[in-house]
Amino acid sequence: MRNPWVLFLCIVVSVSNLVAQKPDKPSSSEIYHDLQKLNFLGTALYVAAHPDDENTSLISYLSNEANARTVYLSMTRGDGGQNLIGPELRELLGVLRTQELLAARRIDGGEQRFTRANDFGFSKHPNETLKIWDKDKVLADVVWTIRQIKPDVIINRFNHRTPGSTHGHHTSSAMLSMEAFDLANDPNAYPEQLDHTTTWQPKRIFYNTSWWQYGSRENFEAADKSGMLKLDVGVYYPDLGLSNNEIAALARSQHLCQGFGMMTSRGTSEEYIELLKGDMPKNNDLFDGINTTWSRVAGGEPVGAILNNIEANFNFKDPSVHVPELVKAYQLLQNVKEPYWQELKSKQLKDIILASAGLYLEASAEEGSTTPGSTTKVNLEVVNRSRLPISLKKVELIGGNTSISPNSTLQNNEKQNLEISFEVPVSTAYTSPYWLNKAGTLGTYAVNDQLLIGKPETPSALTATFFLNIGGTEIAFDKPVVHRFSKPEKGELYEPLAVLPAATSRIDEKVLIFATAESKDINVKVRAGKNNVAGNVSLKHPAGWSVTPANIPINIPQKGQEVTVTFKVTPPNSDSEGIIAPLVTIGGKTFGKELVEINYDHIPKQSILMPSEAKIVRMNIQKSGEHIAYIMGAGDEVPESLEQIGYQVHLIDTDDLQPGVLDKYDAVVMGIRAYNVLDDLKYKQPVLFEYVKNGGTMIVQYNTAGRWASQFENIAPYDLTLSRDRVTDENSEVKIVAPNNPLVNYPNAIKESDFDGWVQERGLYFPSQWSSEFTPILSMGDEGESATEGSILVAPYGEGHYIYTGLSFFRELPAGVSGAYKLFANMLSIGKSEVKKESNVKG
Repeated sequence: MRNPWVLFLCIVVSVSNLVAQKPDKPSSSEIYHDLQKLNFLGTALYVAAHPDDENTSLISYLSNEANARTVYLSMTRGDGGQNLIGPELRELLGVLRTQELLAARRIDGGEQRFTRANDFGFSKHPNETLKIWDKDKVLADVVWTIRQIKPDVIINRFNHRTPGSTHGHHTSSAMLSMEAFDLANDPNAYPEQLDHTTTWQPKRIFYNTSWWQYGSRENFEAADKSGMLKLDVGVYYPDLGLSNNEIAALARSQHLCQGFGMMTSRGTSEEYIELLKGDMPKNNDLFDGINTTWSRVAGGEPVGAILNNIEANFNFKDPSVHVPELVKAYQLLQNVKEPYWQELKSKQLKDIILASAGLYLEASAEEGSTTPGSTTKVNLEVVNRSRLPISLKKVELIGGNTSISPNSTLQNNEKQNLEISFEVPVSTAYTSPYWLNKAGTLGTYAVNDQLLIGKPETPSALTATFFLNIGGTEIAFDKPVVHRFSKPEKGELYEPLAVLPAATSRIDEKVLIFATAESKDINVKVRAGKNNVAGNVSLKHPAGWSVTPANIPINIPQKGQEVTVTFKVTPPNSDSEGIIAPLVTIGGKTFGKELVEINYDHIPKQSILMPSEAKIVRMNIQKSGEHIAYIMGAGDEVPESLEQIGYQVHLIDTDDLQPGVLDKYDAVVMGIRAYNVLDDLKYKQPVLFEYVKNGGTMIVQYNTAGRWASQFENIAPYDLTLSRDRVTDENSEVKIVAPNNPLVNYPNAIKESDFDGWVQERGLYFPSQWSSEFTPILSMGDEGESATEGSILVAPYGEGHYIYTGLSFFRELPAGVSGAYKLFANMLSIGKSEVKKESNVKG
């Protein structure tokens, strides 16, 4: 029995934008399934705000039951979320989550699009969201998507009529979708887009509602549903061997960095969609009244006559018998005058011809990366696994400005291996996510190329076009150049071919804190993108700082080899901050990019070129204590940040939490969401509280309310109730409400100005209730809301101190926010004299 996971990696809508995945090897049932989609001429657009917001059940239903072209438009790439599987945050997290979305679409059969909106973090109201996003730009992108995709129906994930009731990004996505529904057909709206596309008016728009919108299942049962459609999305697909529920669960489980892995389910499952605009369809048919047959297209009926006949009489044993008729339909399709349908359906039809004929085409570079100006060899593999008369006329390497013309007959199941060696043009753009190539704003990425806007990823730099003669008709098939290789522990693997600079550099520590005026040695790592890289490295720095030596020569013989050079950086005596940036000069050309690679098993390897730089901060900071025990939760960079100001941080796990073990530490710090992800903490609370009672300091950073790994009676020694309260405006006013408390006095005097320059937010999941033993330290609130005092609470317990804080130190410390460092140092120093505590902790 075939593994359903493997099966659905093959069920890919043929108009996919994916580059460098394992090649599709569809079975007869999958070819038939794609033929059904080919014969349906209808499109649905699903709209939401973030990766993992999409309803995979409905997307899969639309794609695999209705057979519609189904596209998910996510306003953002999820840059502001958390990461449960690795260190990537912000822009890098956006790259990871983009690929997880594409992995989900490969399973549920949908396609993926985006706007230029940046997920800047939680927003309470669409007014804030649309101001930061730059509403006009993001609205233009939604209009652009509608004009390009030309959906008959649009479905919003969120309700545009309830601003302030949920994440501002959520409501904003629905509001923009509603506005774009009308604007897309207005030639006066964003007329510059019409140089590349045409206006379009969708037929109807819906809201994907459910019982939670009504507060309870009982309220929803009693609600008037006359304006809703009810869809059973639990249907079973015999030709695929899976139910829609199973497909949806497999797709949703691709959002691994957000912890959305889930079990599959089977059986009837209902989804409701409420009509917002347009006429009410009949019989629960979203496409009622819309012509979804080949007669929709001028000149399409002869094409449909052939393809519908093939579908009705499909030969599951030998699909190749249909190739002559498929080719005839392809010829007729080239005469269709409507560019949208001609291009879309030609791509789908070519994929079906390729699969039906058992044709395997591959272009694989010998190495995983190359550089502009370098010579690269690409291996071509061509196999015709049918008895059809097929010949290979020519192969062009698009982007490589070269071709070969074998003019060879492809005999049944006889593999042909060919090679193309060429010099990569020096003008070839580097491989990197296109939306990160230029600096944007807090809320919007800078993308000026209209044809790139909305694409999920950067198109492949090199593409092989195979020109085949099939029964007398020449058809061109495009395949991105990939790198195919194997590992003993993993087998055959595919990676995108990356075009990279001759040299990249990096400083591992992205923020360097100078707590005194002493110099520090800063290591710069330089990686060769090709053989024999020779030049020098210098370090750009802000005024008032000094760097020695001025430059350091390098000579790297092997591609991929890395060398480390060391500069001595001396700060000024007074507070100062700025950016240092390594510059690698080779043959008169300067390179200033860092190569970041993201490589997980569930997504293709990603190569990202970021500015190679680090923030340097000179701050006068005092601290007491030295050895800190840190219990990692969902993952953060706080330990590395604390080491920057001289603490020795010891990562311990829950197994280490035994009576007396913690006594040697000056403080114990719980990483973010520790109580959400560590089941064993339920049993370790007595050890932690005993440590505090005996004079220790325990700091608990934010946890998500209601998402406990286990049922905790209390995460604190006193009553403490977490809520969903948060302050999202990083510039909101902060008041010190306990001016005499040690947390704002020792060893660093904290002023309200220390809350300037915070990033993304003030904090999240603040306690809403606490016992009288706790002292609130700060007051803050978003515009239009009452201030909350739950951001940081401290309570004595026995001889020690317990501190709970929802302040986003996990964001502020890695960003080098000096006030956050001072406040955290004060928390670690509470209850300590100026004489550091002696410790027998071993490094």
